[in-house]
Amino acid sequence: MSTELWHNPRCSKSRAAKAALDEAGVEYVERRYLDEPPTAEEFAAVLERIGAEPWDVARLNEPVAKELGLKDLERDRARWIEIMVANPSLIQRPIVLGGNGAAVVARDPESVREALDSA
Repeated sequence: MSTELWHNPRCSKSRAAKAALDEAGVEYVERRYLDEPPTAEEFAAVLERIGAEPWDVARLNEPVAKELGLKDLERDRARWIEIMVANPSLIQRPIVLGGNGAAVVARDPESVREALDSA
């Protein structure tokens, strides 16, 4: 299993995580998940690896989240996954999937370090 970075190059936190992986010499596959959204099965597997529910990694301030009333949506896991893969901008970024099976949303320096430990 190789390390994978779910990345949005327009996001500063995503660029910082990518730079940290590069600086550490970690080999990884870059997935621009807005261009190549995950399937529901892939996203569900990533959530399992992170140990989170979809609402835990949802970007609730995105315009589409407001349009969909996501904050008030019943917490039905399958429905949230369906909505988030149909609207990948709702997925927190960056996500680092370590080669050892671990995964983390690497939005701060501590999470990036955790991601590097798992890479």
